[in-house]
Amino acid sequence: MPPGLAPVPVVTPARDTRRLRHRVLHSLVHAGWDWVVRNGATGPGDRLADRFGAFGRGSCLAFPTGASLSAGMVPGQDMVTDPVVSIGDRSMIGRGSHIVGHFSIIIGSDVQTGPYVYITDQNHGYENPDEVVHVQWPNDVPVIIGDGSWLGTGVVILPGTELGKNVVVAAGAVVRGVFPDHCVLAGVPAKVVRRYVPGSGWVTGSGTARANGSGGASVTSVKPSDED
Repeated sequence: MPPGLAPVPVVTPARDTRRLRHRVLHSLVHAGWDWVVRNGATGPGDRLADRFGAFGRGSCLAFPTGASLSAGMVPGQDMVTDPVVSIGDRSMIGRGSHIVGHFSIIIGSDVQTGPYVYITDQNHGYENPDEVVHVQWPNDVPVIIGDGSWLGTGVVILPGTELGKNVVVAAGAVVRGVFPDHCVLAGVPAKVVRRYVPGSGWVTGSGTARANGSGGASVTSVKPSDED
């Protein structure tokens, strides 16, 4: 064989047979899985959908389920509100996300989340520093995610959060408080970093939201962006 040339592999009938068998099996496995995914998805009228208080027309739970949705601690628990969790039309919850409701979580229409978002309306109390935290009585505060909002990957929405319409929350933000329409939140804790003001357009600024029930958002040092 001339120097520098790689040897040509010898293809035997047995190797051809193994390759063909693998190709056929590979195709069958993936075709079967595609069939399972299509037929495993839950839509209105399906038995699993009947377990929800309401399952709107056009709603779909993908299969395999990549997110969790819960109301209460255990199945069959009597709740003080109904519904506990409400998700509007055309909203999409990202894979690996968790929505944990105990009192009231309202997710508006046209809301989208990235993967691994966590939304809850309950936290354990910490009134007694000498008592184990997880046995202390929890606090429930409603959560509202406004229509058209976008929550980035890994966002955490804590009890008492109220987001206005068309709010963007940057990846990894931890959010608690009341925030206005048309703003961008980022950070831990989340602050308003950009906001649309009618008549002025987009402005930048820093500030934190006031706690739920204190009268709305507080944004400080707002000034026109040098970039706009």
